[in-house]
Amino acid sequence: MAATPLMICETLLRDAHQSLLATRMRTEDMLPLCEALDEIGYWSLEVWGGATFDSAIRFLGEDPWERLRALRKALPRTRLQMLLRGQNVVGYKHYPDDILEHFIRLARKNGIDVFRIFDALNDLRNMEPAMRFAKAAGGHVQGTISYTISPFHTDKAFVQMGRDLKSMGADSIALKDMAGLITPYIAYDLVKALKEEVGLPVQLHTHYTSGFGTAALIKAAEAGVDVVDTAISSMSMSTSQPPTETIVAALKGQPRDTGLDLARLADISRRMEKIRKKYASFEAGVAAVDVNVLQFQVPGGMLSNLVGQLRSQGAMDKYYEVLDEIPKVRKEMGYPPLVTPSSQIVGTQATLNVVLGERYKVIPEEVKQYFRGCYGKPPAPMDPDIQKLAIGSEKPITCRPAELLEPGWEAAKKEIGDLAESDEDICSYALFPQIAKPFLARRRQGLGGKEEVAAAIAAALFAQTDAKAAKPAAGPVRAGSMWKMAGRTGAQRGW
Repeated sequence: MAATPLMICETLLRDAHQSLLATRMRTEDMLPLCEALDEIGYWSLEVWGGATFDSAIRFLGEDPWERLRALRKALPRTRLQMLLRGQNVVGYKHYPDDILEHFIRLARKNGIDVFRIFDALNDLRNMEPAMRFAKAAGGHVQGTISYTISPFHTDKAFVQMGRDLKSMGADSIALKDMAGLITPYIAYDLVKALKEEVGLPVQLHTHYTSGFGTAALIKAAEAGVDVVDTAISSMSMSTSQPPTETIVAALKGQPRDTGLDLARLADISRRMEKIRKKYASFEAGVAAVDVNVLQFQVPGGMLSNLVGQLRSQGAMDKYYEVLDEIPKVRKEMGYPPLVTPSSQIVGTQATLNVVLGERYKVIPEEVKQYFRGCYGKPPAPMDPDIQKLAIGSEKPITCRPAELLEPGWEAAKKEIGDLAESDEDICSYALFPQIAKPFLARRRQGLGGKEEVAAAIAAALFAQTDAKAAKPAAGPVRAGSMWKMAGRTGAQRGW
């Protein structure tokens, strides 16, 4: 039987700029590329979700819903894909089911075809409602395995998770390697096992941080992977994805030949290279290959945020101590995959442990909530002594965390009032009330949307907030400030 062409998901409009440019790429710089992107023949374009939703409002003065509608209009022939954090939606905490359902229905209405749904702990309970709502909305449901390495994360366990996702209605399986840890031969074995034992299409997402990326995609192609995520070459490598053109050229004339036009891809890359220069001040500044990810299993974006935290505390000399501490904290927390929001939780606690000179002297509220089970069930048992330090004699919850949340849609609708002109506005407020309300108020005054003045006001306001949060403490380290930095700055870096 003839081999089928390897299909490509292009990440230029979402994860590539989230990873390399702190999620700052504006819609006005995306739209001129869309006609050429739409002609390539990609399986999909990843355009939305992850940190792009709140970053558009927070830093750019843009409405993420307007961006999605504009991209849908400009890309009529190509599937549009988004990254959905399960019960966290596109935020950093769990939201009630009614808000999740409204968000998915509106995302589908405004143009999303493929919903890549994951949970930071690989807790299937936190993925099931999102998968069900996306299916009901007519979307392609991509059940996602967050790949990581630990004694509890084995190929056998990942394949079983694939089976479970299939039984929950997944249309395809995404293998999401957010830290670039998957080696070429593990990629081959795991993809082959998923294809043979689960029987759904498989899509592999990895980052170039470790240097494994291109080789991992080639070996996955040999194993039968259906789709791989790549980034146009001028926005590839480092903490982004492997280069699109490299994969296309490597497979030319081979059984998995993508059939994509290298000349057209090269033209897009050259145009994006010019656009990228506009965002030079937001460059991640991570080397093309960062060996720390292999030693400490820390994603490149998490490293960038760690540097920011330590600089703000005048503690850059503690960098490698914190890197040593992160795996210890991760083990004590039950080996969560390091992805939003678990990466921020682990990273902040590890930093506090080192900077304060005493482990768990200060425990942020988010860490306590984690030990209470409010983010879900960790992949492995948590350290009972550390758990006791965090929450004392409290008994952790055992149910799906969102079951304890009251419905939130009607309350949000009432609170935002006539500032909301649509269900999309209500949804933005329900997810991010602190930034959505000022944005909607500015829009009412004629300053919102695409106007540069709105972006300038938003940037100035948040620069002031960041400056206050980043000011070195004149005494004990302020855990709250550190957490805010982790949740805000780190979220922009592709975790």
